[in-house]
Amino acid sequence: MPDILTLTDVSRSFGALKVTDGVSFSVPKGQALGIIGPNGAGKSTLFNLITGNILPDAGSITLMGRDVTRLPARARVRMGVGRSFQIPQPFEGLTVFENLAVAASFGQNRSEAAVTADCVAILRDCELLHRANTFAGALSLLDRKRLELARAMATGPELLLLDEIAGGLTEGECQALIATIKGLHAKGTTIIWIEHVLHALTAVVERLLVLDFGRVIGLGEPEAIMASREVREIYLGIEV
Repeated sequence: MPDILTLTDVSRSFGALKVTDGVSFSVPKGQALGIIGPNGAGKSTLFNLITGNILPDAGSITLMGRDVTRLPARARVRMGVGRSFQIPQPFEGLTVFENLAVAASFGQNRSEAAVTADCVAILRDCELLHRANTFAGALSLLDRKRLELARAMATGPELLLLDEIAGGLTEGECQALIATIKGLHAKGTTIIWIEHVLHALTAVVERLLVLDFGRVIGLGEPEAIMASREVREIYLGIEV
């Protein structure tokens, strides 16, 4: 499989604080990669670098064979980078369908009429079709998470970034969301997923990447990564 995303020696500092330190990794098309690490490890900054919300001080980012290192976020969305955020912030005064239509029209640069069929299919995939005419402000937390996922999918992503989308859910709600994400991945969606709920990650991803103080300290199959002495000591806080 060709790589959909490649980061090479990517670094980013804020003043004297180096938040991303020489990060390099690739994600093959169709794969699901999980990212874990303690709070402050640089996970969200890494997503912001991939999406173009911030630009690196050094290194390069390649998306589908094209150097996007200096491209702004809007251009990367149009190229196929979709993202959910840790705290869902839908347009609460719009319906679920209208939220999707806005995202699809922007992300795909098409009219609302042209994206209607796509939005209906996404609502079905994300188990929100029965909520299509519900105002987003009236949704439960699980359905708000589903809507955040659906809005990211509505931009037509080749690469889907999920930022702690399982956080705050009950075990039953988490399992329901895992099933939805599995279904999207099974259709070929490439996923990079930051998450603290480890069992949710390992139910979906084929590889895990571990960050600590902006550095990659592990990358490989989930079972091998979680068995690593360094990962357990740094991430889990267990003295081995």
